[in-house]
Amino acid sequence: MSFAVIRPVLLVLTLLLTSGFEAAAQGRHLRKHTVTEATSLTLVPATKMLAKGRAVIKFSGRYRTITSNGIPTHRVGAFPNAGNPHKIKPQSHKFSVAYIPRKAFRTKKLGTDILMGVAVNGIPFDPMAAEFYLGNHKGWQYNALGGAIPLGLDANYAHVQPSGAYHYHGLPVGLMQELGWQAGRPSPLIGYAADGFPIFAMTAKVDGKVKRMRSSYRLKPGNRPGGSKPSGPHDGSFINDYEYVRGAGDLDACNGVEVTTPDYPNGVYAYFLTRKFPVVPRCLVGKIGKGFKKARR
Repeated sequence: MSFAVIRPVLLVLTLLLTSGFEAAAQGRHLRKHTVTEATSLTLVPATKMLAKGRAVIKFSGRYRTITSNGIPTHRVGAFPNAGNPHKIKPQSHKFSVAYIPRKAFRTKKLGTDILMGVAVNGIPFDPMAAEFYLGNHKGWQYNALGGAIPLGLDANYAHVQPSGAYHYHGLPVGLMQELGWQAGRPSPLIGYAADGFPIFAMTAKVDGKVKRMRSSYRLKPGNRPGGSKPSGPHDGSFINDYEYVRGAGDLDACNGVEVTTPDYPNGVYAYFLTRKFPVVPRCLVGKIGKGFKKARR
């Protein structure tokens, strides 16, 4: 399966894929966790095929609109499961982003109220977990991919909101397979960030050679502060365990960099999904479009 970016004034691209997201928040009171140690992430095997998914991408004037029913065409895990009690349900996702995005004066740090972006199959990227140490939403936030708190993620690093919305917390493995992603080739277009800039997965051509793009985040040295905050070594249980180290990798603090791709031969700022933290970017450089703010329940 392949996706082409075409650029007339008005074009409707209909894809028999899935997705959707008027985005619901976690929809429950914050739980008071005390776990402070990361463990190996256990993923639910993706063995189930759902009903037909559908995603539509429209280009009109200054905007690109992505609508979908929130149902992926790749296999998914069994939901509900022990870590996630919700069933996947059709959605009415609609997102609108700038056709020609521009960087803002300041970057926007993502919280649990904003989606990072949307994949070309219409499934949202939502990296932040609404799980906090001692239930303090202003305190230490658990890393959804750290394994400390079981969230019932499937092999696509995805699970389900109370609204029934399936969404990605990490690499969308099934979609990448559908798109023909290969380690030795530049990544195909994976999706669009909430500010309209493109999203790719891990690889890009740099100076004529395919390169695996590296995050510039590293675990902090030493131990956490303890007291009312978690103790123990910075092991990746919390997003607060990491810090951005300029120049440590290939990407900036928002997991982005200027690249040239077949879709953007003149160059473009692009976000990258990476193998290591943050995996999915945690901040945005441009103005956030419509449909990415989560509705409170």
